[in-house]
Amino acid sequence: MKSLLIIGVTIRLKNEYKIPENTSIIFVSNHQSIVDIPPIAWFFRKHYPKFVAKIELAKGTPSVSYNLRVGGAALIDRKDPKQSIGELIKFSKRINKNKWGAIIFPEGTRSRNGEPKKFASNGLKIITKFNKEGYVVPLTINNSWKIFKYGSFPFGIGSPITITTHKPIKIDSMPFEELLEQTESIIKEHIK
Repeated sequence: MKSLLIIGVTIRLKNEYKIPENTSIIFVSNHQSIVDIPPIAWFFRKHYPKFVAKIELAKGTPSVSYNLRVGGAALIDRKDPKQSIGELIKFSKRINKNKWGAIIFPEGTRSRNGEPKKFASNGLKIITKFNKEGYVVPLTINNSWKIFKYGSFPFGIGSPITITTHKPIKIDSMPFEELLEQTESIIKEHIK
């Protein structure tokens, strides 16, 4: 995160809510770039955040790949639904047992221009099914896509990134379809 200061990019967390402790938390966020991941992991570190990630990330990226493989992440093969479902079930049970935080980007991939994609429901549905007593915490990320708006280089400089935390929602307080709709709508209405 500090390396972004070199190109004039600051990262700020706006959090007006107390996030419950000693329970599983599912952080649900829009996804604009690879730069989204370190701040979420850092700002919410006391919840031991574990990511849902594509299996391809388990190899080839020093530090990141190792941490995903041994740190409790769910590594899903998007071409193999059976593997994905099985991995998400195991992941959901680990989250519940250890009272960790799960981080999922329901868009499935990064939005390279800041425009949000439609949320897929399957991953979130499985995680919430095994964590009924936990909470969903919606997060909105703004401006991180601008760092890579030209591709790899040159970097987009001077665009402050903000992560906004929204009110935690008790998972068992409403039917899943309503939970998904409410989460998606609150995240998207705060994208600028």
